[in-house]
Amino acid sequence: MSSSDTAVPSGDTTADTEAIDAAVSAAAAAARDLTDDAAVWGVLYDHGLAWVDFPRGSGGLGVSGSLRGYARAAIEGAGLSQPDPGRNTIGFGMAAPTIVVHGTDDQRKLLRDIFTLDRIFCQLFSEPGAGSDLAAVATRAVRDGDDWRVTGQKVWTSGAQNADIAILVTRTDPDVPKHKGLTYFLIDMKQPGIETRGLRQITGESEFNEVFLDDAVVPDSRRLGEVGEGWRVANTTLNSERVSIGSGAPREGGMIGVVASAWRSSTKYRSPVLRDELLGHWVDAEVQRTSGVLLNQKLAAGRPGPEGSGAKVSFSRTAQALSDLDLRMRGVDGLRYDSWEDRRPTDYSMTGRNPVYRYLRAKGNSIEGGTTEIILNIIAEKVLGLPGEHRTDKDVPFKDMPR
Repeated sequence: MSSSDTAVPSGDTTADTEAIDAAVSAAAAAARDLTDDAAVWGVLYDHGLAWVDFPRGSGGLGVSGSLRGYARAAIEGAGLSQPDPGRNTIGFGMAAPTIVVHGTDDQRKLLRDIFTLDRIFCQLFSEPGAGSDLAAVATRAVRDGDDWRVTGQKVWTSGAQNADIAILVTRTDPDVPKHKGLTYFLIDMKQPGIETRGLRQITGESEFNEVFLDDAVVPDSRRLGEVGEGWRVANTTLNSERVSIGSGAPREGGMIGVVASAWRSSTKYRSPVLRDELLGHWVDAEVQRTSGVLLNQKLAAGRPGPEGSGAKVSFSRTAQALSDLDLRMRGVDGLRYDSWEDRRPTDYSMTGRNPVYRYLRAKGNSIEGGTTEIILNIIAEKVLGLPGEHRTDKDVPFKDMPR
């Protein structure tokens, strides 16, 4: 672990770090005789060490979000096991930050299950006719007493085949403009009426899915936010996703770490030109990393905003450039692929397997979390304050929109 992970960010109070140290000490004492990792993770959650910036009672201590790295290092130093967020990416990076902001007390109980990996989450947002324009979702949710019945199709759902619960955006009112008729739910993925089909991608495996909902039931108690407020809730999710994707990696973490390590381990295909290119990408990755630290510090006092969009664009471009360099740097060795077998992975890593996989998988970086084109619009309007694009459907009821 690098010094940048363990250092206390400037501006954080001694009281906050002391609160974390005390919580770690108490958790270590409580977990002393536990041998099951999930039980240890439950102890960490109960002591506020899941997401230290979350409120007390919801897996946090109410301290600065920029101290998450400090907390992880303290937990590791105490010899305590910690869950791998990669095994529940949507749960950690998207569902949890949304539930803690918009959820009821009962819904917040799911946070513990997310952290202990007892409930795996997926995201049912995009549709065949509503990808970049998320507000155009057509999947209907119709009120039926204390329940809602959901019918429609979602697409590009990572990990749906392994998920227990999905965060879901639906159309509940087609008589109002598209942004105003959406409602957000937490839906059980194991129930009748939900069918998941794998989508084979250029890597050979079926990491993504299309999901069909046919009169699937979700209780109103699993509605997140008010009816018709789904767009506002979904933006909390999307902003959290972009910050999760684009920031927080340690020095030489992610793709730059893989490529730099490969460069150091072999001299076979080195050249001054490739060295210069690698150095430029290393600088870009460092700018991205330090910007991510600053972003997390600025966001510590509130929910993520549009600033995370810049981090996501930077991440996508750097990862794709590095995966391309990774192939060229290895010459013919870089073109060997391990398997084109159609697999349904339980988890995945964008820096895993081999150079060909990383090169192909990185192509998705400019789509997931919002396409680069849409995110540049967000930066232009929400960050730079430029005039928005002309939208002819802004005040048109959804039912009257051409589709």
